Amino acid sequence: MQKRYVEYLKLNKNLFLSIIVAVIFSAVTAQLLAEQEDYLNSSYTLLVDLVVFYSTFGTLFYVDNRKKYLTESGKIDSPRLRKDLLKIITSVGSGEIVYIAIRWYLQYYLLTINYEPYAASMITHLIAAVVYVSIVNLGVNLTRLYKDGT
Repeated sequence: MQKRYVEYLKLNKNLFLSIIVAVIFSAVTAQLLAEQEDYLNSSYTLLVDLVVFYSTFGTLFYVDNRKKYLTESGKIDSPRLRKDLLKIITSVGSGEIVYIAIRWYLQYYLLTINYEPYAASMITHLIAAVVYVSIVNLGVNLTRLYKDGT
């Protein structure tokens, strides 16, 4: 299998695992804050979601890529690392803008029509995550993060 496809698989594995962990934490948070106003529940849940997601994703991404940016002498290849970080941040950031908008609005809407907070959180998280992963993969493809030879 080509190296870039392996890299895409690792990226998507990290995204998937991070989403699962964030879904659990945000659903628990939403239920714990069930007595809050709907807009506060949506906002706090989204905040917990983002902190948990990025903590998990950052850790997994680092573990998978820590040796990728070392030169043969054992030093960090700073120019290559900087270039790739810019590409991944661009891809993740563009997906995040859409994710936040979808996630907050849908959760708020579901709460206003009396869905249970944990269910509203899980449903909106999964819908927004599908869109997010699609945008991140498109961004990684467009920025050529995993082009052949890297």
